[in-house]
Amino acid sequence: MSQRIAVVSQKGGVGKTTVALNLAVAFAERGKKVLLADLDPQGAIGLSLAKGDAALVGLAEVLTGRARPEDALTTTKLGGLTLLSRGRLDPADVPAWEQALFSPDALLGVVKALESRFDVVLFDTPAGLGMATRAALAVSEWTLIVTQAEALALRSMSQLMRVLEHVKQTQNPGLKVLGFLPTFVDLKKDSSRVVMDELWTGFAGVLDTMIPRADVFALASQRGVPLAFLGGPMTPEARRFDQLAAELETHLVTHGAAHDAPRAERHLL
Repeated sequence: MSQRIAVVSQKGGVGKTTVALNLAVAFAERGKKVLLADLDPQGAIGLSLAKGDAALVGLAEVLTGRARPEDALTTTKLGGLTLLSRGRLDPADVPAWEQALFSPDALLGVVKALESRFDVVLFDTPAGLGMATRAALAVSEWTLIVTQAEALALRSMSQLMRVLEHVKQTQNPGLKVLGFLPTFVDLKKDSSRVVMDELWTGFAGVLDTMIPRADVFALASQRGVPLAFLGGPMTPEARRFDQLAAELETHLVTHGAAHDAPRAERHLL
């Protein structure tokens, strides 16, 4: 069974889709077989790759019975990375799409049909705590919480934690927090440092990796590529995502080992 990770944030503008896309690339470049599923009704992954609303078949077609899950996959030029896009969705149909996604076992059925071929399934969710995010949390083993290093994001964190607890109590008791990933971090600024200090003291599981504020993210978005696919020397920010993938792999192995069944004593000779 693959590791299912929901990438979530309680507010917009924190770089969540940027994190999901570049983390998926980093996992794939480290040898993992990765499925990146776009659960954002705006099709944020497709937009990040400069694809239009009608460019990619995906979840919309699967949820309406117009395509099988395996026929809705998009193979990328990075061998280990496959996309499950939002699909061709009329903006006027977003409420119906969210309702279909939130229907019991709808997303689970799609995942089960596909996950045997992947090591990691990453769900990019829309900002906020609505139906698409809840659908992802209901089928995931892990959640990666992306939070901007600014005061408003920190003040609203309790809303996300309440939803996570509710999902654990009512839908998915095995859901665990993989870590809190700070973004737009600038430790030269007092405001950013203050928020980071509150994160470090107030929340267990803040990751060592931080994503800084940097102009290269806007450049990659403009070009429609992940950071690692920009021409020229590898940027420090792209290396951050390799560092993030390595840190998360360690967490996954460590937490996974805690759930292994006890082993009987054995003898080598």
